[in-house]
Amino acid sequence: MKIKKGDKVKVITGASKGVIGEVTAVFPKDEKVIVEGVNLAKKHLKPTQANPDGGIVEKEAPIHVSNVMLYDAKSKQVSRVGFKEVKGKKTRVYKKTGVAVK
Repeated sequence: MKIKKGDKVKVITGASKGVIGEVTAVFPKDEKVIVEGVNLAKKHLKPTQANPDGGIVEKEAPIHVSNVMLYDAKSKQVSRVGFKEVKGKKTRVYKKTGVAVK
């Protein structure tokens, strides 16, 4: 997977289209990511000893990795990801600008 935890991404399809957020979790087996503030789902919690009132909590649900693109903050545009070898190390680069990611 070319997107990692901590990357800035932009949602390109779906209800949250156009939203820019940071990836908080990655699930490579399912090819899904959790993006901060995107795809919010309401979860109903039963009352427990730790939380005697229970209630409804909004939390981020996973979104498929094909629905997001890496966002380059400097050029303020989305880009695909490529790989380049620099000093014997494989690094990710933005395809549009050729600049290394982070």
